[in-house]
Amino acid sequence: MSFSSFAEFVAMGNHGLYVWSAYGISLAVLILNVVGPLLARRRYLQEEARRLRREASK
Repeated sequence: MSFSSFAEFVAMGNHGLYVWSAYGISLAVLILNVVGPLLARRRYLQEEARRLRREASK
């Protein structure tokens, strides 16, 4: 498929809204699949460090 201008490429033959929203949602899901576990690991390590400090101070 060949496009004569960038605007035509973005419009994708009047299917641009569907195409670009599908790409956006897919990208958001991929980012969440990477960031979610990283944040959970960080939170777990912080809680574990807090627990170890509490146990050490007893």
